Amino acid sequence: MTGSFAQLDLTPNLIELTRRRVMVTTGYIDLTSSNPTHQGLLFPADALQSAAASYLATRRYDPDPRGHPIARTAIANYYAGRTPPFSLAIEQIFITASTSEAYSLLFALMSDPGDNLLAPNVTYPLFEYLAELRQIELHPYRLNAANGWRIDADSLREQVDARTRGVLLVSPHNPTGAIIDADLPILNELGLPLICDEVFAPFTYAAPATPPLAALYPELPTFMLNGISKLFALPDLKLGWIALNTPAQERYGARLELINDTFLGANGLTQALLPTLFEHGTDFVTAMVARVRENFDLALDRFATCPALAIHPPDGGYYLFPTVYGWDDEEALVLHLLEGGVLIHPGYFYGDIPGVHLMISALTEPETFARGIERLCKLLS
Repeated sequence: MTGSFAQLDLTPNLIELTRRRVMVTTGYIDLTSSNPTHQGLLFPADALQSAAASYLATRRYDPDPRGHPIARTAIANYYAGRTPPFSLAIEQIFITASTSEAYSLLFALMSDPGDNLLAPNVTYPLFEYLAELRQIELHPYRLNAANGWRIDADSLREQVDARTRGVLLVSPHNPTGAIIDADLPILNELGLPLICDEVFAPFTYAAPATPPLAALYPELPTFMLNGISKLFALPDLKLGWIALNTPAQERYGARLELINDTFLGANGLTQALLPTLFEHGTDFVTAMVARVRENFDLALDRFATCPALAIHPPDGGYYLFPTVYGWDDEEALVLHLLEGGVLIHPGYFYGDIPGVHLMISALTEPETFARGIERLCKLLS
């Protein structure tokens, strides 16, 4: 994105215009949806209702600039159960209204207008808008497709200048699925604070687990972001958090408390529900992860028989990001697929990436997913 928000062209693009037309004529199979509530994934209502009733019967507004202690205790217990376990005091946790708000607060905390952060060249289109709102720049570092979308160390080093204030990381990555599972020497070499989005942490596939990033970089100020939108399929209840390791807490904790206190974005009801979510959500999360894994298995098996598609099995996440051969125009490819009855996002939605790619959501209801993958492969054969 270039220019200010006032200059943005919000006219629907050709893909969206075609989608609207096909939707009311021949119809299509949607393989892009990452909204769990549209895919039949609803957190058990009885647990939510019971916890909400208890809160509403005794509610009292006692705002805390870091979030309600009972909610922060539940989050600390969550990190203690990660692989490897990571110990946090509740003073190292800040509750926000969402992961997006958490990013915005950290951008304000760490950067002045004209400063920059390093961000992956392949990513969900969120960072650029948040950066524009804060009048800071994003310097893109490369992810290496030939190496399972790992971070290109030389590219990261090349993007640093005197006004670089931190590095944005996503693990599992959206949409490639890459997980940072080992210490990357380049990050220690640069010595910059790390902001890591871990919202897909339980969704693993080729990798056995998603390590908390702070466990890999104990000496660097590290912020770990997560929330209930992906973790418990509750995007509507609006709760996220920032977990700071000890170096981050010592350097930034007091100022982050002031910023979070300025907004107090997280609502009391959802904070009160959080211990219940962790206590009763295990089976639900396990079922979500199993669905994604089964969809991955099906798609990868089918792609193996489709010469036009190639993909590195993702470490985790719930997206597939295959390379497509035989096409050199992603928009033309997506329009071809849409006219054939399947909606898939083009790779350029996620950055300026060499080659031709598609983004597919494996959160999709399994029967619909299977039909969509079969139709995709037939259209590319």
